[in-house]
Amino acid sequence: MSHPTSLSMAAVGPACTGLWSLAPGRTVAMRPREAGTLKVVCGRVWATTDAPLDASARRFGDHVLAAGESLAVAPGERLVIEAWGDTPVRFDWVLPTTCVAAVPSRWQSEVAAPGRELGRALAGTAAALGRLAWGLAAYGTYLSGFLVAGRGRVLSRFESNPP
Repeated sequence: MSHPTSLSMAAVGPACTGLWSLAPGRTVAMRPREAGTLKVVCGRVWATTDAPLDASARRFGDHVLAAGESLAVAPGERLVIEAWGDTPVRFDWVLPTTCVAAVPSRWQSEVAAPGRELGRALAGTAAALGRLAWGLAAYGTYLSGFLVAGRGRVLSRFESNPP
């Protein structure tokens, strides 16, 4: 089984928080929707950003981060990280505490979510029934050419069967 050499987390949001692994020679590209922090837990990464030059923060371009180091990333900023060296890397994508997603209410989790799932299932069923009806109608017109006796030719007097 072959693995891709790069992953793309195009629009990183709250669902992408947590601990991630990156094998040697692999890269991850992301453009977060919200501000976040890349924290290296194990190994070293080479991080490249497209942040504008900020002389006071000395942030521009390439960074090599070791275990325990972190890099703040602004919303919309492109970040590419690569495992540095021959050891796998473990990193965490952390959102500020003010951006923690709200816990869904009981109504949302027990009624609204299953209702949306049922709606999608019924829409899929309706689409499948429509395709089935269309296929049967097309198949019926195809078969009717074979089922009609004498279609396309006139029977001679020797082939007819008078009553």
